[in-house]
Amino acid sequence: MASSPVVLILGAGSNVGQHVARAFAAKNYKVALVARKLKEEESTPDQLNIPGDLSNPNTVVDAFAKVKAVFGHPSVVVYNAAAVTANDAKNPLSLTLTDFARDLNVNTTSAFVAAQQAVTSFEKLSSSDSRTFIYTGNILNHGPLAAFPTLLDLGVGKSATAHIIQAASNAYKDQGFKFYYADERKADGSAAFAIDGEAHAKIFTQLAEGTTQGPWEQTFVKGVGYKNFAASNL
Repeated sequence: MASSPVVLILGAGSNVGQHVARAFAAKNYKVALVARKLKEEESTPDQLNIPGDLSNPNTVVDAFAKVKAVFGHPSVVVYNAAAVTANDAKNPLSLTLTDFARDLNVNTTSAFVAAQQAVTSFEKLSSSDSRTFIYTGNILNHGPLAAFPTLLDLGVGKSATAHIIQAASNAYKDQGFKFYYADERKADGSAAFAIDGEAHAKIFTQLAEGTTQGPWEQTFVKGVGYKNFAASNL
């Protein structure tokens, strides 16, 4: 009997993280979750809870090691963590280096490490496995939002990681590895803000089931799915 595939979700919060976990569990995946408040002793045979702070990139390396030891190599990796420290709208560069560096670790550096670790696992899997990496993004990779000028470090992180995802999607597609930056929008292309966990779960499972790399920037609308917004409404 073939073993169940494994999904690793880094940043397993109550909205997107938990909806995505349930969606993959329903498709017979073993689920590994990483979040600060998880209790490892509450793990089950089908779910591994890993407490971890993603402001420390070494947490990612340790998490992959635990997942591989318990379940095997993950064929789907979802990076869903995010951090922001609101800046002074009139003086955005007054943000402290400590806050900026910590949030950049969560939004980008740990995501980079996760993508690195994912490739190492994907190389050990067969061509029939999903081998998909998904990063939960937003519209900020297209520039600052005029209505929300206090999100500097979040925008920096999303922009940097979007670059990583685009580069990886091009570099690894011939090996069958898929990389996506998922960004929920409203129907008119503007930022969703109050994102929908169930909508994320639906498109994430669809992306994992795809056999070839699709558009790396997966802008999508709840109830519609992927939609290519040529000009974003910032």
